[in-house]
Amino acid sequence: MNLDWGHQTLQDYASLLGRKPAVAVVFADIPLNTHDREDVNAAAEQVRGEGGTLLLTLEPQKGLEPVTDRVADDIAALVNGIQQNGVPVIVRFAHEMNGSWYPWGQQPNAYVAAFRRVAGALRSGAPGSATMWAPNEGGGYPFAGGPSAAVAGTPAFDVLDTDGDGVLTARDDPYTPYYPGDDVVDWVGLSIYLWGAAAPWGANVLPEEGKFAAKLTGTYNGAGGDETAVPDFYDLFGVRRNKPVAIPETAALVVPRGDADGELAIKKAWWSQVFSAETAAAFPNVRMINWFEWDKYETEVHEQVDWTVTNDPTTRDAFVEALPGWLHFAAAPEHCRTAESGARPEGTERLDS
Repeated sequence: MNLDWGHQTLQDYASLLGRKPAVAVVFADIPLNTHDREDVNAAAEQVRGEGGTLLLTLEPQKGLEPVTDRVADDIAALVNGIQQNGVPVIVRFAHEMNGSWYPWGQQPNAYVAAFRRVAGALRSGAPGSATMWAPNEGGGYPFAGGPSAAVAGTPAFDVLDTDGDGVLTARDDPYTPYYPGDDVVDWVGLSIYLWGAAAPWGANVLPEEGKFAAKLTGTYNGAGGDETAVPDFYDLFGVRRNKPVAIPETAALVVPRGDADGELAIKKAWWSQVFSAETAAAFPNVRMINWFEWDKYETEVHEQVDWTVTNDPTTRDAFVEALPGWLHFAAAPEHCRTAESGARPEGTERLDS
């Protein structure tokens, strides 16, 4: 689960859910400062108390250049200390790097170098930890207009122009230019949200049938447009590379407008797709699903969006009732990567949070 730590403890969330999450996500800026370190260690202590794995998401808010060898070693030392205290750690470095909204976005060469630097430090300084590479789902790529959008004439632009036509369009590969390599990636992940039906976003809309699976496989063609040029992420990075696949962030957009039944219906329709028996059967490599449990202002829609499932008792009860038996929660999930092989143990249970 992706918890808003400033408003809810892990124990509170587990009590509301009636289950202990197998994975808890925490965000930290890098280079790490004292406050970041304290927040991560506090989250890790909560995870240790409840059982489970910490998914540490690192955000280089000052860009990729400050991610030096020294910074990478500092990250590894922090992770190693957490693991020595009994908490398995997966590190998700600079997520959604294919987007244009983060300072580390759309810089494929610099991103790959930074990821490999951090992964190398973790391999040597925090054995037993795991790495996760996690772009945003490719619908809408190249996500033009953001502050980090690739600019024509730059080396980054040339790398991202995968079809060589001189422009960045939906026909260019939104994933592969950013991939750091099989040797340094343990998990692959994809952020998949229901933002609505079509731009401009912000309307409360039921998801189209099969939308979650279509986004994961690059087969979506619906109200939001024809996105079938997007590669099949699940097959390309999960199946062919034999990697466990995570959905590190998912939820359904609901802007509270006084229609409680309709708003519940949207969330219910989305989680019904994410947790369906069809999803489990079609995507056995999906080993982790994290609901984004935040109620926050979203600049994309200029409104407060309630992504949560536990804030409202009726929604919470419906969510808990819908959780399928193929999901596994925390008792004490085993380490997500062995120090010897660097590979996810075969047959490990699927994790939900």
